[in-house]
Amino acid sequence: MAPSFLSVAKFIEALLRRRFSSAGLSLQTLSIDSETTIQFWGPPPSSTSENTQKPSLLLLHGFGPSAVWQWSHQVKPLSHFFRLYVPDLVFFGGSSSSGENRSEMFQALCMGKLMEKLEVERFSVIGTSYGGFVAYNMAKMFPEKVEKVVLASSGVNMRRSDNEAFIARAKSSIIGHLRRTSGMVSSKRLDYVPDFVLNDFCQKMYSEKREEKAELLEGLSIGKDDKTNVSPIQQDVMLIWGEQDQVFPLKMAHDLKEMLGNKTTLKFIQKTSHIPQTEKSKEFNGIVMSFLLPTSPSL
Repeated sequence: MAPSFLSVAKFIEALLRRRFSSAGLSLQTLSIDSETTIQFWGPPPSSTSENTQKPSLLLLHGFGPSAVWQWSHQVKPLSHFFRLYVPDLVFFGGSSSSGENRSEMFQALCMGKLMEKLEVERFSVIGTSYGGFVAYNMAKMFPEKVEKVVLASSGVNMRRSDNEAFIARAKSSIIGHLRRTSGMVSSKRLDYVPDFVLNDFCQKMYSEKREEKAELLEGLSIGKDDKTNVSPIQQDVMLIWGEQDQVFPLKMAHDLKEMLGNKTTLKFIQKTSHIPQTEKSKEFNGIVMSFLLPTSPSL
């Protein structure tokens, strides 16, 4: 492994944190109960009245590294129009729990407690991949609080076979496999990235709280059966999907749209895979804006 002073992951994360800070967010930690602590980026406690008048928006990351890695292309443009809350889900980044629950419903309950502690009464939520599982459950648990829902690349309708494939991909941390499968999560392959860079990134992504993250995958209630367990929710829903997503293929998006009912819209982004919010961030952000805001601003 490369020496610490060559830690590319730490260097990149420091740059990403600057993006969050420049968007007016501060890193905070809050105990939501006697067992669980959440680290999140949000408005400083001394926010101006102008900021408090903006609608609130919760961003929930997918399986992998912490929130700063997954929403860095969204925080700056979205911060102009929303009061942003960007937490690390439990057992990612700086969030932890001494409790035994590992389900996505537990994650949803924790995020609901966080917003309650922060006295945010109404908010919309965006969840990508695993974060979409959490967002969907938040919409069901807190219908009086969650206004609109964006599910990005999130197969909440996955069956047992889909779940097995999802777990296998999420657990993988071998550099050679990362090279071969980089096309699954991004349209840009990693063939020319040095081994020590990929090894450092793998360490950052997978080694921290490795046991707990494995338990989160095993604790998923979604995908336990050969039938899906999706029912319509009362909120307006936007599905955003990468046209070339190989983790949750586009057909799952079309099926999910039918399951969620006539308050659901599907937008797919061409030439992107599983992380369209990074691969084509401007197009992704535009879809989000036009869905969440009464009049969509130009980005």
